[in-house]
Amino acid sequence: MIILRTPKGWTGPKVVDGKQVEGTYRAHQVPSPRYARIRNHLKQLEEWMRGYKPEELFDSGGKLIAELANLAPKGDRRMSANPHANGGLLLRGLMMPDFREYAVEVFQTRNADRGSDARARKTPPRRHEDELKQLLGDGTGRKQFRIASRLSSRSPTRCPPVLSSRAMTISVRMGRVMEVLSEHMCQGWLEGYLLTGRHGFFSCYEAFIHIVDSMFNQHAKWLESSLKIPWRRPIASLN
Repeated sequence: MIILRTPKGWTGPKVVDGKQVEGTYRAHQVPSPRYARIRNHLKQLEEWMRGYKPEELFDSGGKLIAELANLAPKGDRRMSANPHANGGLLLRGLMMPDFREYAVEVFQTRNADRGSDARARKTPPRRHEDELKQLLGDGTGRKQFRIASRLSSRSPTRCPPVLSSRAMTISVRMGRVMEVLSEHMCQGWLEGYLLTGRHGFFSCYEAFIHIVDSMFNQHAKWLESSLKIPWRRPIASLN
């Protein structure tokens, strides 16, 4: 097998002011930074630009010739408009369980376990677990919903019951729950999954979730910009 490598700055000026540019770190910079003040630099810039033969690429009015312009993909063939990169077109609503069925009564009496029923072990996380069990067992949830978890199932003191039940263990094996001790990877997993037109949430807790603040901010900026593009459809929320 023959591997061809081209030097950095291959098509630009090879030497400027007696210093090698091609194949060196200088190719990462502007090769002729003072062309406005130094005639020799201006000449090098002109030779460099004419090397691309613009007279063969543009017409007399400066427009790209039709032969080349027609090579560009059109419609859904364009990279930014490709349906595979527009997950909102594939978005389907989840058949969510009725959240009212998973409410937890709040007790106001002294010595009571507020916000839970200790006898039935129906604490808010346990009720949430029941809700997720039903969601993951549903047709759309089984195929359209994933949990990205930063928590370790081998750390029961920190792991909520939502990730420790038998139903969740099965979901892990089926790929519905993806677990790794990395907030960045979980955030990336969930963002990518949402961009394909599906649903999910990232399970973490307040001591570590702020690690991905900047990642979420960038995602939010992208969502804000995408709303201004009429053909791009909204995707599911990042939870």
